[in-house]
Amino acid sequence: MQTSPAAPRQATRPSDPETPDQVDARPSKNGRFGLPTATALVMGNIIGGGIFMIPAAVAPFGTVSLLAFVVLTVGAIALALVFGQLARRNPRTGGPYVYAREAFGDFAGFLSAWSYWITTWVSNAALAVAAVGYLDVLVPISHSTVLSIAAALAFQWLPALANLAGTKYVGAVQLVSTVLKFIPLALVAVGGLFFFDPKNLGPFDASGQGWMGGMTAAAAILLFSYLGVESAAMSAGQVRDPERNVGRASVLGTTGAAVVYLLGTLAVFGTVAHEQLVHSSAPFSDAMNGMFGGSWGGTAIAVAALISMTGALNGWTLLAAQAPYAAAQDGLFPAAFGKERRGVPTFGVIVSVALASVLTVANFASGAKGAFDMLVLVTTFTAVVPYLLSTAAQLYWLVRGATDKVDGAHLVRDAVLGLGAFAFSLWLLAGAGYAAVYQGVLFLFAGILVYVWLAGRRRSVSSAGEAS
Repeated sequence: MQTSPAAPRQATRPSDPETPDQVDARPSKNGRFGLPTATALVMGNIIGGGIFMIPAAVAPFGTVSLLAFVVLTVGAIALALVFGQLARRNPRTGGPYVYAREAFGDFAGFLSAWSYWITTWVSNAALAVAAVGYLDVLVPISHSTVLSIAAALAFQWLPALANLAGTKYVGAVQLVSTVLKFIPLALVAVGGLFFFDPKNLGPFDASGQGWMGGMTAAAAILLFSYLGVESAAMSAGQVRDPERNVGRASVLGTTGAAVVYLLGTLAVFGTVAHEQLVHSSAPFSDAMNGMFGGSWGGTAIAVAALISMTGALNGWTLLAAQAPYAAAQDGLFPAAFGKERRGVPTFGVIVSVALASVLTVANFASGAKGAFDMLVLVTTFTAVVPYLLSTAAQLYWLVRGATDKVDGAHLVRDAVLGLGAFAFSLWLLAGAGYAAVYQGVLFLFAGILVYVWLAGRRRSVSSAGEAS
């Protein structure tokens, strides 16, 4: 039977005793992430492989794109703060799904979980395909479809095996990969400032459409650089002291990623001539070659990109199982998704990686690149749906004035943050473009059939129980 918005499971406050189902939904304390690992999860998931192309992608708009970075960072941090507030009141695994269901009922919760699940496994397929491209720089394999498929599948299943081994292995891989990826990025971001030449910057408004138009156009490219800000909230059940650490990890991880993005882009802008950067296919490699000479930059960046993508695949593989896991606990996903081993929803990991593998093989084997690109575009829509529902949930509790859900002493502050995060989410949605929104709505509503089937089964079981 569908739960009304007023009836979902009560959120626990930090001082409240936990209910049995909340205790059961959490792994043992020894298997949980601490603040450093949770922060690495957020940073690692935000910074995948895209950072290595961002400077060239926004160079045609000029240095106004740096201003777009600043605006986006403010919005992303507001969203991170909202996730922290929501997690403090309801620190269950599932994050955005949990918040949407608690505020608006089962159907909204299901849509959040369904859309987020689509986002994760399609994105993992895209990451694996991109990783093969970087691997080809080190070991030429693009001539062989079989080798390309094998490499892409390895990039997906090795992180999956780390996940299946337990949360402590997930955390270890995430922490190590995050540290390793930042070594070359920091080398360019910080070292590049010593080689910085203002003459390389080019015009402020290179596109000629005015600074506001140029900033908006650059923002449309940069918007999705911050997807992953919800990572700590999604894995709240695996985080130690989630009431405190989810919010802190979300803000620290988002801020850290923003600093790397901004400094890295600024350093590349200042070390590579604008005319060259606009046409560059490896901007960080060009920056390193310009700073230190030689041609070894391409190899170094390829290694860094592979480490970055492996870490992102490790973190996103875990997240791919978290939303279905939380939904399955409430009967809104098949029950198999709710089974856990060593703190990890194993069935969700396996199914998500299997679906991503099928999509990957189709991309390489059948030449279905057009369909693959369309699916990747869809994720730019499906990723934002849980953000909108989560920020709407925060605003819902504020409007209701629910004293057990909101902090009355900081009502104005929380309202400003909630509205800012909601506006940021809408901006993300607008930046996805008409095609993404159109296709994304179709994928989102296709899940209604799954919801109808599960809701019908639950009602049948409930009726049978009442009859007996």
